[in-house]
Amino acid sequence: MPSPSPAVRTVKTYAVTPRPNPQAPRQLHLSAWDTAMLSPHYIQKGLLFKNPSDLSLEQIIDRLRSSLEEALFHYYPLSGRIRAVTCEESGVTCHVEVGCEGEGAEFVHAVADGIGIADVVGADGQDLPEFLKEFFPLDLAVNFDGSTNPLVAVQVTVLIDGIFIGYAFNHVIGDGTSFWMFFNAWAEIARCKAAGKEVVLSQPPVHDKWFIGGYGEPPIKLPYSSPAEFVVRYTPPPLRERMFHFSSESLAKLKARANRECDKVFILKVGPLTGNLDIYLLT
Repeated sequence: MPSPSPAVRTVKTYAVTPRPNPQAPRQLHLSAWDTAMLSPHYIQKGLLFKNPSDLSLEQIIDRLRSSLEEALFHYYPLSGRIRAVTCEESGVTCHVEVGCEGEGAEFVHAVADGIGIADVVGADGQDLPEFLKEFFPLDLAVNFDGSTNPLVAVQVTVLIDGIFIGYAFNHVIGDGTSFWMFFNAWAEIARCKAAGKEVVLSQPPVHDKWFIGGYGEPPIKLPYSSPAEFVVRYTPPPLRERMFHFSSESLAKLKARANRECDKVFILKVGPLTGNLDIYLLT
């Protein structure tokens, strides 16, 4: 029996490389918690938009690509690759670092035939559609795969009545906050370019790493002979994933109820652009 055809087909894949940044070092050392993230998967986030009335698909693709190129100039480590450095004397892996050689990011233009916004959003409390996994590049890649894969990959999937932008962001190079800082900078650059304004980031990135005192200077040494000894690939068991919709009104009611019923102060926060619900307890 033939396997079902994929819901998403790739139109074209681009390599987006920024112009050289004279301030970029040749390598970026990893902190202890960065090194601990070599085996987990890439961060995946997605945004869903209706078709804009004032832009063509070609204009959207061109603006996203050109502004991504400029964003990578400022966030230059995201254009690099992860590399394991081997000691010549002992032959073991000395450390893992990010090489800032400007290899670039990946930008994919794809089309989901016959799929619309209503199919993506789904019904409240229903299982996620299987095709949603095809909206994200580098699915199931672990962070150490950034030695051969880009550290950032973007897939723009064209729907019947909208556009889904899926992102893969290497967790070694940054966390969720770092990702959204980069994304917001990318959006800011796109707006500046569209308006013909000079690009000046309102929140420039900070690339300096902090290392715990008393543990020696970077790089952090790893006592392994090959990456196969410290990279673990995890395949999750079959899981059912469901989608839940939260309105701003329901979140406000939940926050008020939590504050009424407890002498502690709870802060309910929806993550920027993600819709993820975070709950903080202030004691």
